[in-house]
Amino acid sequence: MKIATLLLACFSLLAQNKPAAPAAQKSAFDKATLESYLRHVELWVPQVTVKIDDAKPSTEVPGFFDVWVHASYNNATKDELYYVSKDGHTVIKGAAYNINKNPFQGNIDKLKTDGQPSFGPANAPVTLVVFSDFECPFCKEEASVLRENVAMTFPDKVRVYFKDFPLDSIHPWARTASIAGRCVYKQNPAAFWDYFDWAYQNQEQITADNISAKMQQFAMDKNLDGVQLGRCVDTKASEPDVDRNVADGHVLQVSATPTVFLNGRKLEGGVQWQVLEQLINLELDRTKAAAAASPDKCCEVTLPKLVK
Repeated sequence: MKIATLLLACFSLLAQNKPAAPAAQKSAFDKATLESYLRHVELWVPQVTVKIDDAKPSTEVPGFFDVWVHASYNNATKDELYYVSKDGHTVIKGAAYNINKNPFQGNIDKLKTDGQPSFGPANAPVTLVVFSDFECPFCKEEASVLRENVAMTFPDKVRVYFKDFPLDSIHPWARTASIAGRCVYKQNPAAFWDYFDWAYQNQEQITADNISAKMQQFAMDKNLDGVQLGRCVDTKASEPDVDRNVADGHVLQVSATPTVFLNGRKLEGGVQWQVLEQLINLELDRTKAAAAASPDKCCEVTLPKLVK
């Protein structure tokens, strides 16, 4: 009995000292796990709604997967791209670069400019694509820089494209203004820039209640068909064009207006003229050097066309 008791005590002691089983490893491929983790990292409050897309093999970071995460609150949406390792343990946020490629080629490939209002020569070595909101005061300042400083200083060197990005959650008439701008563009493409200038010059006087009347006055002043313009705005005939631009902005992770892409380089929140002028000159110098190094290749930045 003593031996049996001793053996039982030994087995009991061994069982107590047995190493604990390792905790189950979490995986970022589990959407609930990833959402919980990112809420902690990003400090998203419970009211923020999170939608996570299915993971897809990354073309930017070999061996990782692209996972798009869409966070929304009060009609405002922010899209972020995260890279997840094959084992689901590592999550990376940020830009990835291939030393053998243009660092902004990813943005250039996603920028769609076909059918967008523009000014400047088609073969300009520098392209500016601006995502803007007609009700945004910072966009008003940037509009002046683009229409005056850029147009006057680089008349044959820069092409500017406009893309709508109304911030519906904070600007009540911005979407209507974007729809109207598209209606003007459809009626008379050259008149769009008159509308662009007019909208920003009169920004402080426009409200959600008077925008229709204001647009009719604009149409009269510019010899446009006011009835056609009013019908186009009332039926929201051009809203799909606005929605496509907003969707393009989300793919490019645009979350503030104005956001300008200078040959693919993302510049958020407006850029002072002195800074923008310097960046344009740097880009012109770079394209000249690239042309001299490869004289058989054109230095024009080519943007993909929108496939309808």
